[in-house]
Order: sequence, then C-alpha cells, then structure tokens
Amino acid sequence: MNEQKSSKLPWLLWVLTLAAAIAAGYFALQRLEALQSAQNEAISATELASKKASDCQKELEVATSTLNDVNLQKEALANKANELENKASELTTTLVQKEEELARLMATYNSLEDKMAAEIKRGDVRLSQSEGRIQVDLVDKVLFDSAQAEVSPRGEEVLTRLGAILKGVEDRQIQISGHTDDAPITLPDLKAKFATNWELSTARAVNVVRFLSEKAQVKPGRLLAAGYGQYRPIGANATPRGRAANRRIEILLLPPLQAKKATLPTAAAPKAGKP
Repeated sequence: MNEQKSSKLPWLLWVLTLAAAIAAGYFALQRLEALQSAQNEAISATELASKKASDCQKELEVATSTLNDVNLQKEALANKANELENKASELTTTLVQKEEELARLMATYNSLEDKMAAEIKRGDVRLSQSEGRIQVDLVDKVLFDSAQAEVSPRGEEVLTRLGAILKGVEDRQIQISGHTDDAPITLPDLKAKFATNWELSTARAVNVVRFLSEKAQVKPGRLLAAGYGQYRPIGANATPRGRAANRRIEILLLPPLQAKKATLPTAAAPKAGKP
C-alpha cells in the first residue's frame, strides 16, 4: 500500500509541475499580448499625435499666410488713406486759391465798372465776365479818330483810367485785339499806310499796348497784341449799327499762360571723315 503511494507521488509532482508551467506560460502569454497591445496603442497614439502635429502645422501656415495678407491689406489701406488725405488737402488748397482768384477777379471787374461807368452808360464800353476772364470792348471812336491808328487825346484819357486798374492786376495776361468792319480801305493816304483791315486793326492794338506799357506802367510781359481785321464780327456788317459794333478794341484779362518747355535731344557730334 505504501509502495503504491510512493509510486504515484512522482507523477503527482510532475502533473503539478506541468500544470504550474502551463499556468506560468499562460500568464506569460497574456502578459506578452497585453504588452503587444500596449505597444500597438502607443504606436497608434504616436501616429495620431504626428498627424495632429502635421495638421496644426498646416493650420499655422494658413493662419500665418492669412495674417500676412491682412497686414498687406492694412498697409495698402493706410497708404490709400494717406493718398486720399493728401488729395483732400490739395483740393482744399486749390479751392482756397480758386476762391481767392475769383475774389480778385470780381474786385477788378467792380473797379473797371466803376471807372468806366460813364462810357458804359453811353454804350461806348461793354464789360463782361465769364469762365475766369474779364472782357472790355471799346468802340473805335472812344480811342481813335476816324480812319486813324494813333490813340486820340480822348482815348489817352480813357486808357489812363483803364491802365490804373490793369497795372494792379498781377495774375492775368492782358490781350489787346483790334477789330474792324468789312469795308475795304480805299482812301489813298490811309491805304498807303494800311494795305488791308488786318494792318489797321493790328496797328491799333499795338498802339494801345504801347500806351498801356509806356504811359500807364502796365508790365509789358503781361501784354499781348493781336489784329483780327474784319474776321471776328459781333454784329451784322449790313447795318450801320452792326458795323459800328464790329469796329472795336477788345481787352481780355486771361488766366496766366503756362508755357510748356520742351527739352530737345542733343544733336550727335559729326564724325570726322570725308564730306
């Protein structure tokens, strides 16, 4: 009986050892699987984190680009605002200058109207103002004797009064133009001096310019003389009244002429050689 127990004991120990080994192997396998799963999860988490980091980098780049665009737009708007402010300042300055110019123009007009009141009332002088200029029309008999180009004593008195005003006008060009009716020059003595109405009208304009410059002290650089003959009538030459209106001296006060200076290219020096 004891011998049977003794013979079964090793088998029992072997079974227990095998069971223990199997159990240990099972637990080791479970542990390995758990570690493998944790490793896989760690890898997945790393990949996810890397993807999120990449997405964040892209979002950061987009945000940076958007911020740069906003800064550029802000700078452009600031430049536009400065440009508009400068234009507004220029327009304000121009407006002030125009208002001052108009005030000077009206003061000159009122002075001419006052000095020429008697001649205006008789119809010998017509005064008008438009588009920044003043025009004074004087019928020929006010300044000249019949068929003459020299300023008459009465004309000198009228031009003296007129010149006293024109002398103080600094911001205008003064154009003196002579006009006639269409009657041709037939008197031998007159025709010897003036072949056509052009010469007569031009001579009268030049004599008025000389009187204003030499006697009334108007600056010569602001005076212009022109002769139009019968080619710019303001009345019908078919009637005595129309012809009388056409025989006139026009004095125009114009804004100053802005001369444009053209720069010519320098001519190349000729090359030495045979002609």
